[in-house]
Amino acid sequence: MSPRAARIPCLAVSAALAFVGVGMAPVAAAPGPVSLAPAGSTFLAPAPAETAPVTNTSHLDWLLEEVPVPTIEGHSTYRSEEQPAALAPWTYADRNDDGTYRKIGGGNLDAEGNWSQGAYNADDISRTAVVYLRHWQQTGSEASRESAFQTLRSLAYLQTTDGPNAGNVVLWQQTDGDLNPSAEPIELPDPSDSAESYWVARTVWALGEGYAAFRDADPEFAAFLQDRLHLSLDALNRQSLGQYGQYEMADGKQVPAWLIADGADSSAEAVLGLSAYVEAAPTDEVARTALVRLSEGIAEMSSGDTQAWPFGAILPWTKSQTFWHAWGGMAPAAVADASVVLDRQDLADAAVRDTAGFTAQLIAAGGPDNAWTPTPSEQVQIANGVDSRLQSLVATAEATGATGLYELAAVMGGWYFGANRSGEPTYNPATGVTFDGVQADGSVNFNSGAESTIHGLLSMLVLDAHPELKADALGINETVATDGLTVVEAESGAIRGNGSMVTAESAWTGEANISGGAFAQLGNGARLRIPVPAHQQDRNVYPIVNRTIEEAGTTSWSGKRKLGTTPNGGAGEQGITDAPGLLQPFSLDRELAKGERTVTALVRGAASIDALLLQPVISSVTVDGPAGESTIYVSASGKKSLHTVDVPRGYRLEQQAFDAAGQPVKVPGSRDSGGKGSSSKGPDGGKGHGKGHDKVYLAPGGFTETSLVRR
Repeated sequence: MSPRAARIPCLAVSAALAFVGVGMAPVAAAPGPVSLAPAGSTFLAPAPAETAPVTNTSHLDWLLEEVPVPTIEGHSTYRSEEQPAALAPWTYADRNDDGTYRKIGGGNLDAEGNWSQGAYNADDISRTAVVYLRHWQQTGSEASRESAFQTLRSLAYLQTTDGPNAGNVVLWQQTDGDLNPSAEPIELPDPSDSAESYWVARTVWALGEGYAAFRDADPEFAAFLQDRLHLSLDALNRQSLGQYGQYEMADGKQVPAWLIADGADSSAEAVLGLSAYVEAAPTDEVARTALVRLSEGIAEMSSGDTQAWPFGAILPWTKSQTFWHAWGGMAPAAVADASVVLDRQDLADAAVRDTAGFTAQLIAAGGPDNAWTPTPSEQVQIANGVDSRLQSLVATAEATGATGLYELAAVMGGWYFGANRSGEPTYNPATGVTFDGVQADGSVNFNSGAESTIHGLLSMLVLDAHPELKADALGINETVATDGLTVVEAESGAIRGNGSMVTAESAWTGEANISGGAFAQLGNGARLRIPVPAHQQDRNVYPIVNRTIEEAGTTSWSGKRKLGTTPNGGAGEQGITDAPGLLQPFSLDRELAKGERTVTALVRGAASIDALLLQPVISSVTVDGPAGESTIYVSASGKKSLHTVDVPRGYRLEQQAFDAAGQPVKVPGSRDSGGKGSSSKGPDGGKGHGKGHDKVYLAPGGFTETSLVRR
């Protein structure tokens, strides 16, 4: 689960917590219930045939437990008298030495068998329902239909039905059915149903998809889900959605005031459910209005472009302009789905900028790291983040016809089959186990809790629904190399004049992270000379400046030539953010030339310099596997580019080029009209004598997939 508190990481502990659930307390050392999953979680089994389903709900089925749902004040569910129990998934599953798993709740276990948080939670129950709904709809599985029915009943029970908090949702539940509105450690809101939250948004997601699935199959149950959806929409209309059209100030920038819990991330998960619901109930104006308003707010959080951080990403949090996280990153998928239901091109455009622009750069920089804040500071990778990117790429491709996004999706899907920093599969089609994550050093957490299991299965459902994409993803099991965005710390440089290196009391500013926990504080006339590794390409340089609210002069940047100027201050009114000023990456006017090893800053006024982001004008990621080696080149240039590559004797280069929107374009000199199957001439003009060279064509801000084929 990914509660709001996870947006405020303490990086000293975030890596340790990442493997027990983002933003949640570590699990207790006590063994808890000794309920074991079958062994057989080894990954030595052969990969599944390309035509065989990869979705396996076995592990999620095992995580499910019956939970009492008695009618009490403020809480009830569908047919609770006839069916006094429903189903909910345990929050965590820790791996035993013999390969089996044991079920674990959140927090500490007391002598009475209660967890300080709970055994089950609304975040995971809602997404579990979505898995079973989609699996039932996709395969016709009656078992998944029943599991969807029971988990939706369980979710509805957590929804508060009357009083001032009606429509909000209690997050935690114990094994005996007791609700725990105030968990330990404290999570906001507290009590958990006292305000809107991530779990309200996810409840809307599940209820919306549930209504669409059961509308014809079980109209009575669908009507119940519809009523409960309206109960939560009423709550949202009393709260965030009641501020539609109003804006708040965040470091000098206006941001929408009507997003759920201040987030495009949380709002996106509600939009996924509302899109499904409005498509099934097109005359429901209350739901349609909520869908329009939330989608518009999400799209307004789109930021940057090809040469400006964050390169088109939809930022998740209105309280920070320089914080992006992978988990819960469904915003592109949400606005892509909404663009179809609402026939809104502007929503599709926001999805395209995120997927074709930012996500392409993310992949080349090493994959779906947990957070860019604004540097890639939290390099844990988890299934939640991978799935969010995969679903967003496919949803946007389907909404816009941008076929190039499937090439990126195949690389993202390959993460589950070994194309990650560990070099090992993180999902097992034989058991349905998805591991809890991969660390920056390549170590793997072999636990498999509800969230990882859910998002692994949501990804597998996407692959099974797209056989060609599934075949491509299964053909990728190794990341050979990446060459993308990198960080050089300011404190690695040398100061001449008035200045010093400062270690921050906390890396977390309240809205971003100071890279490396230190920065250069420079006075008027000071020079900072930062050594950078040489590179065979020109590079975009993005200095990260901790801007003050007031104007404070400028800093000039140069290599062997002048690169550009950045402001030291002028961040503007703090507004709703949690820290004055703004830790911001800036674009410069010119690139650092290839081979250069130094960037120099000259300060006029006073400046706080955190780091440099260095981005090759053409980034790349090379993957390999049963399908063979291939490379995706990603342009960070506003111009057409030709990139020289080596081509071994006896091979020719095949390439598929796509523009900045992921649409296929013709490769100059090829006979194909563009996109799939277009290829260039062989090395040295097609002569093929010895090792030669060829040119990879890249459209402005676009990307090109290449492979070597025997002549």
